[in-house]
Amino acid sequence: MAAQPSLIERLDEAARAMGQALDAAQLQALLDYMAQMQRWNKAYNLTALRSDEQILVQHLFDSLSVVGPIRAALGARGAADALIVDVGSGAGLPGVVLAIACPRWQVHCIDAVEKKTAFVRQVSGMLRLPNLHAAHARVEKLEPIQADIVVSRAFASLADFAVLAGRHAADGASLLAMKGHDPQDEQQALAQSTDWRVARVEPLTVPELNAQRCLVWLTRAQGNP
Repeated sequence: MAAQPSLIERLDEAARAMGQALDAAQLQALLDYMAQMQRWNKAYNLTALRSDEQILVQHLFDSLSVVGPIRAALGARGAADALIVDVGSGAGLPGVVLAIACPRWQVHCIDAVEKKTAFVRQVSGMLRLPNLHAAHARVEKLEPIQADIVVSRAFASLADFAVLAGRHAADGASLLAMKGHDPQDEQQALAQSTDWRVARVEPLTVPELNAQRCLVWLTRAQGNP
């Protein structure tokens, strides 16, 4: 009977399938992050997922799936310095994963739950990620950050996301909502209550995940500030 691939082998294979060649240190950092999440979960409810199997696929693989699309959107800046804001970041998803995979990006994780931002700060120090930052705050209360990309993972409806987080996007920047399916029912409310519109819905393929995933790109309507 063939031996089952290790977690690091599965992570490497999944990353490559999504077009991301991570080095050994990055792969180990992602697994160390997962292990730290497991430790904190014993005392704090960081995430509803508990097993390594669930966290590996539904958190790490899922978060890695947006690295390529963000790189492509940034163009020449995709491999250089860029400012990414992850709102409603929770335990740092996808922010911590983005900071590990793209060390030249400055990644700011924002969450209103203090124990979750404390965890992200702990991860930043433990994994020596000077590009990973955490802010305990309501996103609508922070001074505008002027990010190149603002991303959320199941944070809110599209309209609420745009209203609460849109102020942190620099001119010409995009809001990215990670969703399970194309949220067509949310687009009317978005158009009625904000100056943001759905530019496109990009299907995502997440290795080993038997569920639909997509990335909804929002841009400001032409002619609006």
